[in-house]
Amino acid sequence: MDTTLSNALRAEVLTQALPYIKQYTGKIVVVKYGGNAMINEQLKQQVMEDITLLWLIGVKIVLVHGGGPEISDTMSKLGKKAEFVDGLRITDKETVDIVQMVLAGKVNKTLVNLLEMKGGRAMGISGIDGRLIEAKPKDVRLGYVGQITNINITPVMDLLEKGYIPVISTVGCDKDGNTYNINGDTAAAHIAGALGAERLIMMTDIAGLLRDKDDPTTLIPEITVEEAGKLLLDGTVSGGMIPKIGCCVEAIGRGVRNVIIMDGRVPHSILMELLTDEGAGTMVTGNPA
Repeated sequence: MDTTLSNALRAEVLTQALPYIKQYTGKIVVVKYGGNAMINEQLKQQVMEDITLLWLIGVKIVLVHGGGPEISDTMSKLGKKAEFVDGLRITDKETVDIVQMVLAGKVNKTLVNLLEMKGGRAMGISGIDGRLIEAKPKDVRLGYVGQITNINITPVMDLLEKGYIPVISTVGCDKDGNTYNINGDTAAAHIAGALGAERLIMMTDIAGLLRDKDDPTTLIPEITVEEAGKLLLDGTVSGGMIPKIGCCVEAIGRGVRNVIIMDGRVPHSILMELLTDEGAGTMVTGNPA
């Protein structure tokens, strides 16, 4: 093997990444992590490597995670059947205890541990810590599924200022001490907005926003909020993509510069998006002035 060539190639790659590194150093990027990239062990390792690398070059990165499959698996082991209404988990008192145990406990600390092993400095918190995510019941049919009423962003800012990667599990609370299961995409949109993030990256199990949901070659690389609204109305955006687009619109309305809906199944897709010309997935931007 010609190591001279491979080293020269490495140097070329790093040089090409330099303008992007300069663009994002010192900026806040929020990553919403879940889906297949969280279940597949190899992909999980690669996502943690991407996040650690971005942190090492000075990006203020915040990781917001879900853990739906882990919750369902734990419920099954405890003899409890998962039920859903409009894609949202029906969450009684027993289920919300399981959600808190799995998300704020097992999943959160596993991710913190992985980031530390990759060379990062991470700190795991839940939406209950510092009353980061305050919520109220979203729908009486859903039980303890929460609708966000307020974000107290100070705990996250404190961790960023101290040089940590905040790892946030999406459980919330109210003033009466109730715990709520919060949709991860929605929580990420609110948190990114409160942080004034440069970018929100939403990792999914599809290539991005498609004009034809059955044809990956119809990927829309960039779209404005207004254009996205039209695609919602004409039915191009359907199924599980509807709430994701809603979260993109929410995030931009709250001050995030742009949002990426990205295929989390592609190795190192975060680095491809942030540090190359290529990009990955669909970028949703504010409407042009």
